[in-house]
Amino acid sequence: METERFEVRRQIAASPAKVFALLCDPRGHVAIDSSGMLQSADGDPVQKVGDEFVVHMDREALNDYPLGKYDVTVIITRFEQDTAIEWTISGAIQPPIKHLYGYQLSPSEGGSLVTSYYDWSQIEERYREAGIFPVIPETALRATLGILARNVE
Repeated sequence: METERFEVRRQIAASPAKVFALLCDPRGHVAIDSSGMLQSADGDPVQKVGDEFVVHMDREALNDYPLGKYDVTVIITRFEQDTAIEWTISGAIQPPIKHLYGYQLSPSEGGSLVTSYYDWSQIEERYREAGIFPVIPETALRATLGILARNVE
């Protein structure tokens, strides 16, 4: 595969602060998920790098690997108030895979330009060799931005 990162953008009619607040809330992640894998979340809104929360997942939504229901811990790896948030996950698979998800927000006329990305360039070689990346398609990022817009506009 030529790229190990997907990046999509969308203009959203809400301030960066409003979008960022939703992205900091564990339940916000569930509310905007287009994959159907995120079922619920436990934890407080994140405030800094290193903060964590738990997401209860159901892989049957993708019907690709028979993982069933499982939990992952979301670990914040980048946090710039109202500008950028990024995370990786840790779960039953160890060591962690080291794929990254994130958002960058820029103020724009009428709201925010929101960039969503998924980066698997840092995964360990054994995961790369498994041939399962990307885990989600680029279209899922685009769909999630649509759901995000619906939740904050």
